[in-house]
Amino acid sequence: MAQKKAHEVDSWLRNPDPGIGIVLIYGPDRGLVAERAKAFVTKTGLAADDPFSSIRLEASELEAAPGRLLDEAATVPMFSARRLIWVKGAGSQKQLAEDVKALVAAPPRDSVVLIEAGDLKKGAALRSTVENGPAAMALPCYVDEGKAIDAVIDEILGREGLSIGLEARQALRASLGGDRLASRSEVEKLALYCRGGSEIRLEDVRTMTGDVSGFGIDDAVDAVLSGNGKAFDASFTRLVSAGTHPFLVLAAAMRQFQLLQLMRAEMDADAKPAAAVVASARPPVFFTRRRLVEAALPRWSAPAIARALERLQATVLLTRQRADLAAATARQALIALLVESARGGR
Repeated sequence: MAQKKAHEVDSWLRNPDPGIGIVLIYGPDRGLVAERAKAFVTKTGLAADDPFSSIRLEASELEAAPGRLLDEAATVPMFSARRLIWVKGAGSQKQLAEDVKALVAAPPRDSVVLIEAGDLKKGAALRSTVENGPAAMALPCYVDEGKAIDAVIDEILGREGLSIGLEARQALRASLGGDRLASRSEVEKLALYCRGGSEIRLEDVRTMTGDVSGFGIDDAVDAVLSGNGKAFDASFTRLVSAGTHPFLVLAAAMRQFQLLQLMRAEMDADAKPAAAVVASARPPVFFTRRRLVEAALPRWSAPAIARALERLQATVLLTRQRADLAAATARQALIALLVESARGGR
């Protein structure tokens, strides 16, 4: 069987078999799937950003164009020994599974096919096809636990030259969920907040990752998502007047957009309606907010959400650099997102 157990994946990725031409990386932890896909591409030595030696495709594109994957795999690269075909958003697509089955039967000589997929149950057509291929490999990605979470924390904080005490680490770990992308975003946000210092304190963790709903911050964030300028202005002004630090509003907005990012990815990968994605979300969306989130998801495309998160991260840094302008800077960034949401998030 051409597959690895969850704990064997990282070891295989450090020294992948050069004879493997088809790699499927799948699992419920989409952040970890994306991270490991990048690690595999790095090991192939192929330039993922070179249009002459690589191509990125969405599974939905291939589903609408039967045989295209086979044509791409048969294309002889012009300026490299092999060509990378990187497929994203795979799931239960029947045509994709059929095309992969044909590739498994006759592995491409000049191409490496990398497929990112969501949670594929045992027996799913795509997963079974790759698992039974002699020149293919299936790599599962499951939720972060224990040492894996600590590794993410150490990697990001080490990059910023930051240390963290035991008490603060425990509080940070307790605030992180089971998705690698969300966990990484939370730690990067904390590192950005503490940039320029030497140690992350418990107070820093509580400020950036704690539950802030009791301060009424969710009202301001919800107003941003719904494009309601009047409600946002009233909520934000009330919070700042009460002494609430703008960092908290930005942090809450980042958490909400991170959740939207995960749900939007599920919508795109599995062609699910917003209501179904929100209903099955983990952690669950509070029932009073479900309609708001259901309405926001179609308005915000995956690229738009990524841009929103970049804007929020940059704003956090600006408020640190100019504390005297923190409220004005945060307000301006959030209003920009509010306007984009009102226009459709696209």
